Amino acid sequence: MKLFVRKITSPIGDLSLVFDAQQRVRALEFNTYDDRLNRLLQEHYGALELAESSDSIAAEAALARYFSGDLAAIGDVPVATSGSELQRQVWTALREIPAGTVMTYGELASRLGMSDRRAALDVGAAIAANPIAIIVPCHRVVGKGGEMKGFAWGINRKRWLLAHEKAELRGPVRQSELFAVDDEAGSPRTIGRAS
Repeated sequence: MKLFVRKITSPIGDLSLVFDAQQRVRALEFNTYDDRLNRLLQEHYGALELAESSDSIAAEAALARYFSGDLAAIGDVPVATSGSELQRQVWTALREIPAGTVMTYGELASRLGMSDRRAALDVGAAIAANPIAIIVPCHRVVGKGGEMKGFAWGINRKRWLLAHEKAELRGPVRQSELFAVDDEAGSPRTIGRAS
C-alpha cells in the first residue's frame, strides 16, 4: 500500500497528515510523536510506502478551518482506518460526538450497547489506539467524574482542544482549568476563566 504524508502546522504543534490515493485520512499525528506514527502505521498496514506529498488535500483545509473556529469543518473529512471491529466501532462513535460535548468512557460504551461495567476499559484501549488525532475526536472523552484522562498526544493538548471547542465540562475540571499550548514541547499556559 502506498500512503502520502504532508507536514502541516497547527496552534498546538506541527502535524503529519497521512492519506491514501483517494485522499482519505489514514493517520494524523503530532510530529513530536513520529515513533508512535510509525508504529501505528506498521500495526495497521504492515509494509507500506510512505511518500512526501507537496499537494494540499481537502483534509488540510478542513483542519485550518477547524482551528480558525469552524468546529464542524472536520466532520465530513473522509477517513479510512484498519484495526479490530471494536476499534472501528469506537472510532466511528467518536466522530458522532458533537464539538463542545464531552462523554465519559462508560457513556461511550453504553452508546455502543456494551452493558458490562468493564466495557469502559475496552473502549479506553480502542481510543488509545486511535491513529487519527482531532478528526477522530478522542479528546472529547473524559473520565467518569469529568477527569482529564489519557490522551496519546498529551493532556495539555486535550485541554486546549476542549477549550477551543468551548466544551461544557462537569466534575472537577472546569473551563478555568483548561490550558493552551505555547510550544511544540507542549508547555501549558492558563487561557482564562469561564464567565
